[in-house]
Amino acid sequence: MIRTILFDMGNVLIYFSHKRMCEQLGLLVGKTEAEVNSWLLDSGLQWDYERGKIDPQRFHELFQDWGNCRIEKEVLHRAGSDIFTANDDILPVLKLLKTAGFRLVLMSNTNEVHFHWVRSEYPVLDRFDDFVLSYEVGAMKPEPAIFEAALSKIKCAPEECFYTDDIAEYIDAARKIGFDAEVFTGVDDLKDHLTRRNILTASGENR
Repeated sequence: MIRTILFDMGNVLIYFSHKRMCEQLGLLVGKTEAEVNSWLLDSGLQWDYERGKIDPQRFHELFQDWGNCRIEKEVLHRAGSDIFTANDDILPVLKLLKTAGFRLVLMSNTNEVHFHWVRSEYPVLDRFDDFVLSYEVGAMKPEPAIFEAALSKIKCAPEECFYTDDIAEYIDAARKIGFDAEVFTGVDDLKDHLTRRNILTASGENR
C-alpha cells in the first residue's frame, strides 16, 4: 500500500525556463542568452550551484566578476529566479492527497535561491511534509546519494512510496531502488497513475 507520494518540483509542480533565466541574467550585464547559457549551463556552474558546491554569495561574486560589473544581490536573485510559472492544475491533487493522509515529500535538483523563491512566491509547497534538495544533500538526481536521502525522508519502505518526475532517467533510477515510479507527462496522466493504485478514485477524489 502506498503511504508516501514523492514529487519532483520543476516541470511537475511548477514550470520553469532556463532560457528565460539566461535572457534575464544577460540583460543585467549586456550579454546574450547564448553567452549566459555557455557560462552558466554548458560550463557546469549551474550544477555546482545546485549541488551546493557554491553558495548564493559565491555565485553573486562569480557573476559580477564574469560580467565585470556590480549588481545588487536582490536584483541578481530576481533575474535568476523569476523564471517559474504555476501549474495550478496540480493544486487540487495535492489537497486530495494531503486530506487522505498521505505523506508528501519533494525531491528536487535546485539551488537555495530558487527553492526559497518558489516557496515564497507560490502556494504549491505549502502541503509538503519534507524536502530532499540537491543543494543540501550535495548530490543531484540520478546520483545515488540523493535517493538515499529520500529514503530517510519518506518514512516508509521504498515500495510504499509513489514517485513522479518528468525525467525518465530519474524514474529508472528510482525503480532500481524499489520505488513505485512513473514519468510525469501531465496532471491527467498523474491522476490515472494514482487511480490505478487506489490512491484516488475514478472520479478523482481521494480513496
